[in-house]
Amino acid sequence: MPTWNMMIMQDPANMVSVYMSITHNTIMEVMIAIATFISVLMIFLLKNKATNRMITQNNKMEILWTILPMIILIYMASPSLQLLYIMEESNTPSMTIKSVGHQWYWTYEYPDFMKTFDSYMMTEKSQKKFRLMDVDNRMIMPFKIFTRILCSSTDVIHSWTIPSLGVKMDAMPGRVNQMIMYPSMMGVYYGQCSEICGMNHSFMPIVVEIVKTKMFINWIKVS
Repeated sequence: MPTWNMMIMQDPANMVSVYMSITHNTIMEVMIAIATFISVLMIFLLKNKATNRMITQNNKMEILWTILPMIILIYMASPSLQLLYIMEESNTPSMTIKSVGHQWYWTYEYPDFMKTFDSYMMTEKSQKKFRLMDVDNRMIMPFKIFTRILCSSTDVIHSWTIPSLGVKMDAMPGRVNQMIMYPSMMGVYYGQCSEICGMNHSFMPIVVEIVKTKMFINWIKVS
């Protein structure tokens, strides 16, 4: 869960979100270094007009600040391309879960187990831990199992988003998007619809609970 005054990404819960966090931190470090260098250089040049004239007429300096940004961009692109490859990596899923967006709640279908249920936001009085973030029926996923998530919508565009799991998938009417998830940490993870979908857009939270395989099987049998 995010907390007040949080300045970084949420703690990652799988390998995709780990790589996303590393890539984000790397690019931020480069951007801060560039911004600091340019700020110091600008202050120095404003105070030294003679030096300023010498730099603007310096061909070697022109070549340097043309080539250097290219090297920096290549350095920043390398982890980004690696992250895209990891996100698009395809593995044979062991099970499938379908998430369907509505105005304004989610429906989860487990076609392998013939199970379907709706997930509504709980009333404010019923939420003990996080305001406007808990639901009456959580989406349950087994721990360390390749799971295919299918996402669609019945009315307008929604977005199924779990920051800690590195997931942001559009739910579009008439189209099914998919991705493979491999949760590597057990726990309860919170998210919200990230696409403005109408009056109650802010009141359709997402809660995913990662449990052991045995607990998942018992949950399927009981419910």
